[in-house]
Amino acid sequence: MTPSTSVPTLSAPAGPVVSATPDQERPAVPVVGATPDEERPARPGDPESLLLVEDDPADAVLVEELLADSGLHATLSWARSLTEAEDLLARDGPRGCILLDLHLPDARGLEAVTLMLAAAPGAPVVVLTGLAEESAGLAAVAAGAQDYLIKGQSAPDVFSRAIRYAVQRKHAERASAALQLSALRAEENARLERGLLPTPLVRTAEFEVAARYRPGRAQALLGGDFYDIVETADKTVHAVIGDVSGHGAAAAAIGVCLRVAWRSLVLAGATAATMIGLLEQMLVAERENENEFATLTLLTFAPDRRRVRILRAGHPGLLLRTAGRVDFIEGPAGPALGLVTDVAWREDELLVPAGAGLVLFTDGLFEGRVGPGSERLGEEGLVTMARELAALPARAFLDALIGRVEKATSDYGGLADDVAVVHLGWKAPP
Repeated sequence: MTPSTSVPTLSAPAGPVVSATPDQERPAVPVVGATPDEERPARPGDPESLLLVEDDPADAVLVEELLADSGLHATLSWARSLTEAEDLLARDGPRGCILLDLHLPDARGLEAVTLMLAAAPGAPVVVLTGLAEESAGLAAVAAGAQDYLIKGQSAPDVFSRAIRYAVQRKHAERASAALQLSALRAEENARLERGLLPTPLVRTAEFEVAARYRPGRAQALLGGDFYDIVETADKTVHAVIGDVSGHGAAAAAIGVCLRVAWRSLVLAGATAATMIGLLEQMLVAERENENEFATLTLLTFAPDRRRVRILRAGHPGLLLRTAGRVDFIEGPAGPALGLVTDVAWREDELLVPAGAGLVLFTDGLFEGRVGPGSERLGEEGLVTMARELAALPARAFLDALIGRVEKATSDYGGLADDVAVVHLGWKAPP
């Protein structure tokens, strides 16, 4: 072993073994320079780098010889203690595989395995044991190592096979963990979706409900879009659509809380003017930070089938569909929930013709980009599309409208945000 001006290296397998330089005269992390057989091409999936954690220079030379004869094309770094290995990993990043001696100056046995796995959780570990310590190798595998090798008893092909198998097993382990996480996310999405998008509680067949939901393309989890429809005993039909700021599980959980609270307040007989303040109190109590807010639109369809009361809290307007015509209805609106304190929201009343339908939607339906830069569809562009589809029945109208929006935004990122759309109204008399 010939020391250089930077780090000690083992320059040739056949060279003599020289004792390591004292700690105060050598760098913290020495490196072993291995020369793989250039005539044998590297195999796909072979590790590009190995870390040997071994305090015995003679054993380090043995590992270098095995590597040179194994056909593995990998650089080999050498750390004489667990502390040096941790420093190297922190400084230079992870290695493709770690060869770990179980008798180090600062860690021994299973403790060394546990500490190494904690320092490099993504790297496969192959432990090095003596001939009389095969049971220690088996115990290390049970503790999380991928394999073990017996010093002085492993041929180059056994050495390369152990490392390749260790790397592949670690890849399979990570893939399995990723699949399990994906399955858990899918289950959570399903639970959240049931909470955000419930089955309408409408008893009368004369009231038509059609709803569609599209998760944003960039979402790993659902966002905070939600809706609900409830018919009370007096034949009044109540509806809500809302959008919680932000994305992911936190926004979805708040959306579920608001929807469930809204349904409970409706069934308890609360008016829209009363429940909007209570919903804001719940939002403020449940949100993780003071910047989170929610927009809402509350509708109340009177039993006479001609009047609809509308209360909007920062939410977009709605579409009124009547006999082949589409109008955009805004009217008065208060601020979103959670933005301003001590606010009174105003409820407005709309007279609707027989057979008319109201379409509620969240802002994801019109905020997609339809051109270069920041050009977006906007509410005006959405209304134009809706008017071209005015003659379609409710469900076909929703599908065609969402399809038009998706097509218009497809070249510029698609629907990046969640989209909820609900079509509501009394059926036209025969």
